[in-house]
Amino acid sequence: MSGNEFELSSLTALSPLDGRYWSKVKDLAPYMSEYGLIYFRVLVEIKWLLKLSQIPQVAEVPSFSEEAQSYLQGVIDDFSMNDALEIKNIERVTNHDVKAVEYFLKQKCQSHPEIAEVLEFFHFACTSEDINNLAHALMLKEAMHTAIFPVMDELIEAICNMAKDHAHIPMLSRTHGQPASPTTLGKEMAVFAVRLSRERRDMSQIELMGKLAGAVGNYNAHLVAYPDVKWPQIAEDFVKSLGLSFNPYVTQIETHDYMAKLFHAIIQFNNILIDFDRDVWSYISLGYFKQTTKAGEIGSSTMPHKVNPIDFENSEGNLGVANGGLSHLSIKLPISRWQRDLTDSTVLRNMGVGLGHSILAYTSTLQGITKLQVNEACLSEDLNQSWEVLAEPIQTVMRRYGVPEPYEKLKELTRGRAVTKESITQFIEGLELPKEAKSNLLKLTPHTYVGAAVELARTVDVAVNLVNKTKVFEIHSVKS
Repeated sequence: MSGNEFELSSLTALSPLDGRYWSKVKDLAPYMSEYGLIYFRVLVEIKWLLKLSQIPQVAEVPSFSEEAQSYLQGVIDDFSMNDALEIKNIERVTNHDVKAVEYFLKQKCQSHPEIAEVLEFFHFACTSEDINNLAHALMLKEAMHTAIFPVMDELIEAICNMAKDHAHIPMLSRTHGQPASPTTLGKEMAVFAVRLSRERRDMSQIELMGKLAGAVGNYNAHLVAYPDVKWPQIAEDFVKSLGLSFNPYVTQIETHDYMAKLFHAIIQFNNILIDFDRDVWSYISLGYFKQTTKAGEIGSSTMPHKVNPIDFENSEGNLGVANGGLSHLSIKLPISRWQRDLTDSTVLRNMGVGLGHSILAYTSTLQGITKLQVNEACLSEDLNQSWEVLAEPIQTVMRRYGVPEPYEKLKELTRGRAVTKESITQFIEGLELPKEAKSNLLKLTPHTYVGAAVELARTVDVAVNLVNKTKVFEIHSVKS
């Protein structure tokens, strides 16, 4: 068997994102694929030509008629897979991907009399990275808002719903793996909803940046050709018109610091979700959750009884793959020798890998959540077997009323010994406490000793909304 016998298909793709998992990640393809990169290069080149036509000092590119503007916008709006393939055919000759876009646009517009007069102003004063950095920023902007953020929001909402639905269900906590003060199942879900929401907010506030400053960031060629034009201001206006923030201090490349910040934020979101996946996996293992079965689905090839928590395991695995790729991007991209080296170019082509595995993980967790059913009987039984957790409130009340050595007395009663309802009751009745305080302690059970957990879980929406209240940058299309 040799590679010559294989054509690219879902079965022969080297990346499972483009094979086994394609149906789950294909919403990223219009933005993070090579097609997406080519499309946004075309958009930037055309928008730059239109911008030049609006600069009075650049008399050689007069203002375009409405018909010419409509024609150029049509090249963007009607851009097709065939157009992208034509650019790839040109690239086979030029061996330069950005130059291929320029040549494609010249061919596309040479039949239009008005635009044909200014064909050489496509890519005017631009280095390839002027086009690429803006294309990459637009790829990320559209991918985040169209594909990533909606799934993140769905995930946060699903966990919020878990928190509210299970707000009242008491659960034994475990610190260091040992029984600890009770909580509620809903409150523990609320913690994750708020944590994820906070990272989601921080991501949306990251400024996606761009530059258009020429070969080494100084507008050298611009100013030689048109010394009276305020090119830094023109560049800033242009970059902002694309819905991006402007970076005035650059080398040949935009410095990619915002990318590092964005990828670090996604990594942190993913780390929190790994924590969630592992906790839910553990609760399933303890029997706190049951999983609904699906007709025809097999848990084990040899053990027919098994219903494995595969969705949370798949999520955890893909989050690890995503974080590995995003970590390299965030560490590597801000580093470039002198005014630029080419190491960022090939690395940037892998942005979709980290984002794709992230989406795959998010959808796996969402699918897992839909299969969960709370086993209240199991939760209750664990609490019934853990009366020792009431040592904390008893010794705290003893402290309030001046009972000597409260901690030491409870340690002697509980540590390394079986603790029952009866032994706890006997201990409380023997304490010298005010009648009301003693009565309140006697009413406590592991099921009721949950503090403010119920209220915290029920009001999780308020907490999430407060986290997300901070204004984020507006989304607007760059196509119009």
